[in-house]
Amino acid sequence: MMKSRFFSASHFKFAFLFLAATTFFAFASASEVSAKPKKAKYGTIKILTNPGGLLLTIDGQPRGETLTEYRSIDLNPGLHTVSVTLPNGKMWTREIEVPAGRVKCVVVNYRPLPPLPKSPCPYPVSVSAPQTVNEGEIITFAADVTYSGTNGLKYAWTVNPTGAKVISGAGTPTITVDSTGLGGQRVIATLTVTDGTSDPSCRQSAQSVAVVTAPERKVIVAREFDECNNCTFDDQKARLDNLAVELQNDPSTRAYIIAYGGRTSPIAQVEVLMKRAKDYIVEQRGIDAARLVIVNGGFREEDTVELWVVPAGAEAPRATPTVQAGEVKPRKRR
Repeated sequence: MMKSRFFSASHFKFAFLFLAATTFFAFASASEVSAKPKKAKYGTIKILTNPGGLLLTIDGQPRGETLTEYRSIDLNPGLHTVSVTLPNGKMWTREIEVPAGRVKCVVVNYRPLPPLPKSPCPYPVSVSAPQTVNEGEIITFAADVTYSGTNGLKYAWTVNPTGAKVISGAGTPTITVDSTGLGGQRVIATLTVTDGTSDPSCRQSAQSVAVVTAPERKVIVAREFDECNNCTFDDQKARLDNLAVELQNDPSTRAYIIAYGGRTSPIAQVEVLMKRAKDYIVEQRGIDAARLVIVNGGFREEDTVELWVVPAGAEAPRATPTVQAGEVKPRKRR
């Protein structure tokens, strides 16, 4: 019995130690699992510029202004377009790969280019002018010359086409050119600058071009004022009265009177229509005969007289007969 109790106690002690060891390893295993790093969802870009305060965009979206110390911005992993607007207005742009869980540092230093050194010869030479002008406007061609010498510079201009007239400025850095009559053409001004020496390197040339836009031309056309078909002379006189008033209101216009004989009108009927219209408007209405053009229009189905008002510069109206001479069957005049 004593041996049996001792065996049971030993077994109990061993069982406790085994359970404690098992529990320790279980906790150790759980601790190791929780210590594994999680997969990062973002990457980071850090950017600074010198000077600061420059506009920053990433993938076309504004991101405020840069600083002279690093700004950290979290981004989705992948390729991103980073742009910075420099003080001279130009864009600094780069494609930057941002890995997940990593940091990319970007530094942009802006240093303006030093000014060009002054030349002992007139160099460089540039000529500026407006790209386009309307016909009739004055074109100004202006030269800019870098020169550190002491000699007086000489300016020689040539202008094409030959119809371009230099109004002022010959022998100076700036000339003006009249564009009248040059619509649709290119005016090219070429400048040659020398410092009076024989050194060929001190002879410099430059040119500029201005395109002269032609004005829209208004099309002036004659207009039919009235038309009288197989009407009596009294009716025709009333229409001629209205035409006379129109001519008196605008002395710059002329009148065309186009007469047509009818298919069965008496012989020489068109001459009768022409004569009585002219006699009435000149003798009765006092219109200068020099402002009238009387036209034999041929033949139509019936006697017709067209009255046209023709402004200055308009094309004269044309007769529009509808019956051929061979188709006319004149009747005897009463």
